[in-house]
Amino acid sequence: MAANRRPTLADVAREVGVSAKTVSRVLNADGPVSDRTRQQVLAAVARLGFQPNLMARNIRVGGPDTTIGLVVPDLGNPFFGAVAGGIEDTVRDRGLTLLMGSSADDPGREHALTDQFLARRVSVLMVVPSVGADHSHLKAHRAAGLPVVFVDRPGAGLSTDSVVSSNRAGAQEGVAHLIAHGHRRIGFIGDLPVKLYTRRERLAGYRSALQEAGLAYDRALVTSAHDPQAAAAATSRLLDLADPPTALFAGNNFAALGIVAELSRSKRKDVAVVAFDDLPLAEVLEPALTVVAQDPGEIGRAAAATALARLDGDRSRTRTITVPTRLIVRGSGECPAPVMQKA
Repeated sequence: MAANRRPTLADVAREVGVSAKTVSRVLNADGPVSDRTRQQVLAAVARLGFQPNLMARNIRVGGPDTTIGLVVPDLGNPFFGAVAGGIEDTVRDRGLTLLMGSSADDPGREHALTDQFLARRVSVLMVVPSVGADHSHLKAHRAAGLPVVFVDRPGAGLSTDSVVSSNRAGAQEGVAHLIAHGHRRIGFIGDLPVKLYTRRERLAGYRSALQEAGLAYDRALVTSAHDPQAAAAATSRLLDLADPPTALFAGNNFAALGIVAELSRSKRKDVAVVAFDDLPLAEVLEPALTVVAQDPGEIGRAAAATALARLDGDRSRTRTITVPTRLIVRGSGECPAPVMQKA
């Protein structure tokens, strides 16, 4: 065998002095082979470091691969890393391997990536949908029995299982916490416009909390921020208003980082803050950050359990599983509103 070349099935066959078909029978346990030949083949496989090409085999025999394809917007986002960890924990004992790819939240890139996973005949396809993506191209695969699960956000153009966080209820609980501490002017800093499901639901939760408390929705207190720098600038603008907010609700972790940075820079300790999504070291900030925490690991486990049930023959109606959020009270949301604050 030439140097720097991966060993093939034919190399193993030559090493033992048998046919490639015999080697295939040993590796796939799909035909009669003597114990002596089986031992020789397995010894040669170990000696040569041969790895079967499962993808080629599955395409040849028409069966699914032993992999799960997961499409996420950003491989560097810890949230999706935790989702992937929950999936792996659940499917490992079933002999399934998780493959991941990033769509960069681009519908075209997402479509191309799902096509690549489908070409290798994954056993399950999981997708965190991109803004504006159409998933109708997956209908035929779904109808043929491929489990497709949307994660974190529902998809569009395809009826299938979804696993999401309780975005609206969580945001509502976080804003209600601020209201309970006397705040009536509460700013919202997050991703706008709200084309994405998670953004839309969190803003809806913010508005619901205000409505339940009999407070008017003031568009001047709602501003967009896609990164910490933009959130810091938005915080400064809101606090410079003639009638500024006394509390801020961060619609995502990037907004929270910017809010905290700006309040620290301006030495404003009189503004209460609640953030959607927990942050690393949030408990050691001064004051410690109160958050509405998601459970990405549980989202992954629920998505994997749903997919495995489908693989095992579950043909019940498609469903949306909502994983609860949890309000973690630490300090930043407990700053009382000024006594003379306008109603």
